[in-house]
Amino acid sequence: MNKGTIIKVSGPLIVAGGMKHANMFDVVKVSEYGLIGEIIEMRDDLASIQVYEETSGLGPGEAVETTNMPLSVELAPGIIGGIFDGIQRPLEEMRKISGNTIKRGISVTSIDRNKKWDFKPVKKIGDRVQSGDIIGIVQETVLIEHRIMVSHDLSGTIVQIEEGSFNVTETIAKIENDKNEVKEICMLTKWPVRKQRPFKKKFAPGEPLITGQRSIDTFFPLTKGGISAIPGPFGSGKTVVQHQLAKWSDADIVVYIGCGERGNEMTDVLMEFPQLIDPRSNEPLMKRTVLIANTSDMPVAAREASIYTGITIAEYYRDMGYDVAIMADSTSRWAEALREMSARLEEMPGEEGYPAYLGSRLAQFYERAGKVLTLGSENREGSITAIGAVSPPGGDLSEPVTQSTMRIVKVFWSLDSSLAYARHFPAINWLTSYSLYASKLNSWSDINIAKDYSKLTRDAMRLLQEEANLQEIVRLVGIDALSKSERLVLEAARSLREDFLYQDAMHPFDTYCSVNKRYMLIKTIMDFYYKSKELIKKDIDIEELFKLPVREKIARSRLVEEAQINDHFRKIEEELESQLKHLGEVEA
Repeated sequence: MNKGTIIKVSGPLIVAGGMKHANMFDVVKVSEYGLIGEIIEMRDDLASIQVYEETSGLGPGEAVETTNMPLSVELAPGIIGGIFDGIQRPLEEMRKISGNTIKRGISVTSIDRNKKWDFKPVKKIGDRVQSGDIIGIVQETVLIEHRIMVSHDLSGTIVQIEEGSFNVTETIAKIENDKNEVKEICMLTKWPVRKQRPFKKKFAPGEPLITGQRSIDTFFPLTKGGISAIPGPFGSGKTVVQHQLAKWSDADIVVYIGCGERGNEMTDVLMEFPQLIDPRSNEPLMKRTVLIANTSDMPVAAREASIYTGITIAEYYRDMGYDVAIMADSTSRWAEALREMSARLEEMPGEEGYPAYLGSRLAQFYERAGKVLTLGSENREGSITAIGAVSPPGGDLSEPVTQSTMRIVKVFWSLDSSLAYARHFPAINWLTSYSLYASKLNSWSDINIAKDYSKLTRDAMRLLQEEANLQEIVRLVGIDALSKSERLVLEAARSLREDFLYQDAMHPFDTYCSVNKRYMLIKTIMDFYYKSKELIKKDIDIEELFKLPVREKIARSRLVEEAQINDHFRKIEEELESQLKHLGEVEA
């Protein structure tokens, strides 16, 4: 290790001299406390360092020691179910050392070195292996099988491999490479957080991530390996939506990053997530979840690192062949950390004080998502789906972070405070949201759900858009000025809003909506519209049409248990046909 000295201290930024021996992004230890920092700028022998801990009390002349290693995360069994800070220090272990407040200079290993894991080899002595090949497995939790892989820079022949109980640093295998060098393999590896993990090939997203949320899956679908953003003001339901996505989406592993969120909100997450039950396995959701907690009162620089820590962990499990969903809440706070560090570096500010490279840094994060063919001879496929929450001040979507995010992401779920105040949840505005994957997924839906599915969704969205236009007329001259067909549009759109788009996250039968239930529900609502449209040509009483008894049953359909879906909708279809026919005969 080589040492320099502090010349200047400016909040989380320090400038050290005598650092010619150091490199960009090296981790350094600052002062006698051993505070963790990272070099973010080099000028001659001067290094600008962002410190991930409190810097109060530091002054010129104190020592700065470089480790000559980049900021890295430890990857091994024991990550799943863990709660870490922004630089992967386990919060529970730090609490044992320093109590409820994190003290400076705490040194804690990210992964428990003492815990034993049962290692089962899947390769044998004499097998030829290459980068990314799985040599054995460890049952990390009841839900996740941890696959031990050959590191990306190693290939050769296995000369030793053992089954048994090992900690993460003990040798489990030995591989002789092409240079006749024998390399020892343990379960623990490290990876620099700012470097993307390699893969063979990236695929174009083509398979939907089923979330169980009707408004998302129907109109604004997300693919496995896709990227999306949830912008919305305070109280619009961002956290609840992310909880629902974590609980119900068909991802194998969830990485949740609380990046600079308010302490009380992060506390809710830390208290609620361990209590959530995975509906598919009835096991605690934490058995397939990693939490990274970095609240707004923690050192601002660690906020910037937390995003990269989370995505690196997600890439590691993707390489095993898992579908991973990563949720960053929120990227606005991360951008604020960038802004503060940029200001202290005295860089030229961009719009609203954010650095000019805000867009490129956001893109660097989101582009690490995707569906890939991993390294190794097994041809495994894995994916990372990135969902970033954005917290625009006052709900202003024109601010720089939201606009930069919109230029990158393919799915935009716009949360609306007016919908939230009207108790319409999820408060996703169907007029301002969009999904660029929707057209690509139409063919998948028509094949795997129903051949008329894409037509139903297009017609339903057109009704909602027509309703918005007609509401302007109603506000000006009243509903009596509308024709029967226009009033039918309003009524059908109201049914779509209240009976389909509204979803109660707290109701046991409505919190999750299966693909079949979603299709049957929208088909029933649209069938009412299609058949009524033909019927009103016969000059029937439109009020009688809206009062048909079957409409009440349609409205309650979203609360029907999954096991009764087919019978329920078959009866509704029969009743609808019968009542419409009777109404037509009476009017005639």
